[in-house]
Amino acid sequence: MADEETNEETPVEETVEAVDAGPTLTRKEQRTQAKHLAASKRPARTPEERQEERKAERARKAKVRTARRLKEREARKAEPKTEPPAAVEHVHGRKKVRQGIVTSDKADKTITVSIDSARRHRRYEKVVRRTSSLHAHDETNDAREGDVVRVEESRPLSRSKRWKLIEVVERAR
Repeated sequence: MADEETNEETPVEETVEAVDAGPTLTRKEQRTQAKHLAASKRPARTPEERQEERKAERARKAKVRTARRLKEREARKAEPKTEPPAAVEHVHGRKKVRQGIVTSDKADKTITVSIDSARRHRRYEKVVRRTSSLHAHDETNDAREGDVVRVEESRPLSRSKRWKLIEVVERAR
């Protein structure tokens, strides 16, 4: 029975010792504690000393940077020179083409075209109709009100004109 009593007391003693030792620290807490310990062993520095150390470190890094850039420059000089490609006229993508009905031809060499579009709404799947109007350049004053015309995107011709008339698809009756 004496053995049983000692066995029963041993686990209780171990738990008391574990509580006295405190909770185990995570790795992050251990690192932080180690940093604090290392910092406390260093001699205290004045702000001026810390500023001088920062300046010295910046100067060291600047020297390394300068050496690296010099080395890169030398490497570029050593590469064989290639002639730049011949200047090619920059061609943009295709110009937008829209078809619509002429709503006004009152202005000289300008028509107002109404573009109708119908799309199905993503969520509600109802057909949503949208109308946008734009001004197009009509050099020969060919289009009349009510005509169905095709217009093409162009460079800005005036404050509001960004389109040119390509053709009259259908004449108004």
